[in-house]
Amino acid sequence: MGLGVDIIEIGRVARVLSKHASGFRRRVYTDLEWQQCSRSVASLAGRFAAKEAVMKSLGVGNMAFRDIEIARLPSGKPQVRLVGRMQRRAERLGVTDIEVSISHSRDNAVAVAVSTVGPLSS
Repeated sequence: MGLGVDIIEIGRVARVLSKHASGFRRRVYTDLEWQQCSRSVASLAGRFAAKEAVMKSLGVGNMAFRDIEIARLPSGKPQVRLVGRMQRRAERLGVTDIEVSISHSRDNAVAVAVSTVGPLSS
């Protein structure tokens, strides 16, 4: 099992978006994430924190943010989907599931990710 936590100031994401919106968007967010979150800087910050938390739960850094997608299910629950190098890393580690929780305050977004290795227990 791996655990990752990340916190980010929402204002920091807002500042980056105001100066480098298209580059930051292309580097960090998938089309689905942008579609689901682009109207809310807090949601975008939460997705950024979730991606960082997922990387930490897998024991990696300096990977492509777009190799991690944090989609919102109809229930509102975030769902993690890995592609590319992140997917290969998770497979090498034997990760069978990654759960993530995202929360916001007025100033910050925080995310926790738990990577489960091996068969899921019932």
